[in-house]
Amino acid sequence: MTESEFLQLSDDIFDRIEQSIDQHGLDADTLRQGNVLEIEFDSGDKVIVNRHAANQEMWIAAKSGGYHFSRRGEDWIASRDGAEFYATLAEAIRAGSGEAFDFAD
Repeated sequence: MTESEFLQLSDDIFDRIEQSIDQHGLDADTLRQGNVLEIEFDSGDKVIVNRHAANQEMWIAAKSGGYHFSRRGEDWIASRDGAEFYATLAEAIRAGSGEAFDFAD
């Protein structure tokens, strides 16, 4: 994948995250700055989603830890444990918000 394709794909991921949070009506603020999307909850907890263009990876930083995801087919899979990106992010959002949350297709 070219760098511009990766950047477009990761922009689409950021858009999906922001839209899903809005659709669920979560008490969370999102701030996108360059390669980083910060999600801050009323509790003060944060989840950071970062795109790393050099490695073409998506990263998540949350209380539960840091995760690196590479594209495998149509999915983003964690290098450490094989977890899927959206499932890991949904769990981090549930933990931060204390509310039910998932990414519906």
